[in-house]
Amino acid sequence: MPDCLHIRNFSIIAHIDHGKSTLADRFLEHTGTVQQREMGEQMLDDMALERQRGITIKARAVAMNYTHAGQEFELNLIDTPGHVDFHYEVSRSLACCEGAVLLVDAFQGVEAQTVANFYAAMQHNLMIVPVLNKVDLMHARPDEVIREMEQSLGIDPDDVLRVSGKTGLGIEDLIAAIIKRVPPPKGDPLAPLQAMVFDSHYDDYRGAITYMRLMNGTLRKGQKVKFLRSGRSHEALELGQFVPQRKPCDLLQAGQVGYLICNIKELGQVHIGDTVGVPSSTVADAVPGYQAPKRMVYCGLYPSDGQNFDELRDALTKLSINDPSFEFEPESSDALGFGFRCGFLGLLHMEIIQQRLEGESDLDLVQTAPNVTYHVRTTNGELLEIHNPQKVPEAGFIDEFLQPVVRVNFVLPVEVIGPVMKLCTDRRGVYVRTEYLSPTRAMLVYDLALAEVIYDMHDKLKSVTRGYGTMDYELLGYYPADLVRMDILVNGQKVDALSIICDRRDAEFRGRAVVKKLKQEISRHMFEVALQAAIGSRVVARETISAMRKNVTAKCYGGDITRKRKLWAKQREGKKRMKSIGSVDIPQKAFLAVLETGTENK
Repeated sequence: MPDCLHIRNFSIIAHIDHGKSTLADRFLEHTGTVQQREMGEQMLDDMALERQRGITIKARAVAMNYTHAGQEFELNLIDTPGHVDFHYEVSRSLACCEGAVLLVDAFQGVEAQTVANFYAAMQHNLMIVPVLNKVDLMHARPDEVIREMEQSLGIDPDDVLRVSGKTGLGIEDLIAAIIKRVPPPKGDPLAPLQAMVFDSHYDDYRGAITYMRLMNGTLRKGQKVKFLRSGRSHEALELGQFVPQRKPCDLLQAGQVGYLICNIKELGQVHIGDTVGVPSSTVADAVPGYQAPKRMVYCGLYPSDGQNFDELRDALTKLSINDPSFEFEPESSDALGFGFRCGFLGLLHMEIIQQRLEGESDLDLVQTAPNVTYHVRTTNGELLEIHNPQKVPEAGFIDEFLQPVVRVNFVLPVEVIGPVMKLCTDRRGVYVRTEYLSPTRAMLVYDLALAEVIYDMHDKLKSVTRGYGTMDYELLGYYPADLVRMDILVNGQKVDALSIICDRRDAEFRGRAVVKKLKQEISRHMFEVALQAAIGSRVVARETISAMRKNVTAKCYGGDITRKRKLWAKQREGKKRMKSIGSVDIPQKAFLAVLETGTENK
């Protein structure tokens, strides 16, 4: 067993697509953890959805043994995601490390998430090892990017290592720098057991598999352990490390990262951020856990046939063990039946969860239009948290409507500052500052309503900057705004799943856009169907789907017009009777139509 002085715990942090997973492959290859014949691309991205999308979704841990200067070292690497929606995964990983490899693309330079992850690592007091990746590219601009790192992050240019995750150039120097610069973990193997749970997933055969970092003490196979938060005691049936597959061992000690299997079948017993100790009087204190993730986006998930409610609940419960950053609670809708209201960190996170549910649990789901969380202060002083537009009280009971506001950092080429400022101004953004990272790149900072950011801001930014702009945001708080709930009525009936919360000034154009979109999505019926957008009792937009009309006078050729009038009157009576008992069939696409009414109409 290595002592603490010969252990290094570090993670790789970077903006999306800067080469974290490829660099992790070179670490596995160079340390001999994975044999050459077994190597594949992005070895740690083993989820089918990660391979399909080419992005890292879950943080992965792997232990590597490496001999340096005649001494054996254990290197525990945690590969982290880069997308802003998965920043919670990054923060959990950083809490288990003493150092971080900050990776920057030698062509794209310092990006928005680079800055965010750098500050997150600094908050955890980690030793930063700055690395310039992809230096083998023909169009790489290493000297200019190193100047950007110095100017925006205050990094000493002499500390920056130049590597290529693709070819393996400079990997040996990087491993040596990690061993030299990253401090060994502090921990006493003889102290009472104290281990932090930083991740877990559910296995159908083994139960909950807990990922943990040992802060103090030693854990042996067969030993009794206690999860301090749930208060339950279990036997350690198996423990080991990831290499990168699970490799059982007999004991883990302070400073090491590994997994624990206790045959836990009840899903609610494992909590991310919990502390594993021993069930005795000498139990160690609980390790400070993680800050609870702030869910930004809520939407309803319903089984498409209305029957698989229990299967959906089981699938959500299993997924919540692996990903505690989303939450769910039961709800019902007149239009869709029984389902769940789910909270997510962002739109990509929502999309990933939906795809994992459909792919891993073979469910067919209907998703309602997403909305952000609002706060409402009522006239009697009560503060309500609103996840669902249907929960908004009537206008007479609302004293103040509060919306979440975020500070957005845009990193972009200087020639597109004007179009991006116009994009933010159109969404009523408040300008904060502009910082120049280099003669060709700048960071633009705006305060914007979260609802204006999450839906299509990223897509619009990519269009305006021709793919060179990136963004990152952090929540500032909740601020008063002039908001209203807009209801959609189909054939005079309010459809709860189509209600939205929007700015009063946008309500009319949003209402028009929604009913026009619905008119395209809802097929014609045998009777006329009215589509209306209303704020309270005031209708702000209307479209009409005309009835399918049978030519009842086809058999009347020539002759008296009164015969035709009688047939038309009879047809009208039949349609009126059908309208009183007929229901409108609303297709699933219509529930997302409210999203596709963005700022292009403004």
